Amino acid sequence: MNDRENTPAQPGAEQGAGAAQDTSFGATAPQSTINEPEPFTELENLHAENASLKDKVLRTLAEMENLRRRTEREIADAKAYGVTSFARDMLTFADNLRRAVESVPAEVKAKAEGPMKSLIEGIDLTERDFQSRLARHGVKKLEPQGQKFDPNMHEALFEVPDPSVPTGTVVQVVEAGYSIGDRCLRPAKVGVARGGPKAAPTDGNG
Repeated sequence: MNDRENTPAQPGAEQGAGAAQDTSFGATAPQSTINEPEPFTELENLHAENASLKDKVLRTLAEMENLRRRTEREIADAKAYGVTSFARDMLTFADNLRRAVESVPAEVKAKAEGPMKSLIEGIDLTERDFQSRLARHGVKKLEPQGQKFDPNMHEALFEVPDPSVPTGTVVQVVEAGYSIGDRCLRPAKVGVARGGPKAAPTDGNG
């Protein structure tokens, strides 16, 4: 028999070989990459931060534009309607001047001479000058006579049977009305016709 076949294996030799084999595998194993950063993570973060900042800037610009427009509108309204309370108080004075002018009959005006003529003309001139000054501040006297009744600017006190004009036409002005800008300062008190043909729409939509 062959002596090598009967020779018992040496435990130390097997363990040594196994250790050598383990050491060899350990030397070629790849290193762990758990803690290594992804190649594009930092770039992606920069893009996201840039997009967020851009959005904030656009929102801020939009808010500033809205604030600018609102401020301009408030300034325009203040200029147009800042004298509303004062102008409304002055309407009584305008009414009194108009009554003074209308209280003098036409024949008296025609025959007036000397101081009386000067007084009548002075009152008439004062009334026209006052209306002009109101107009310079955006306050205008309404002239609804013959116009279609407008509930935004007129106040109907009564109806007048009148088939000669379209129903809803202002046929009598009891008290003058005034507007300031595009708003009603005081509605004109009027009498409205009834019984005539239906008034045609003014906006072309009806």
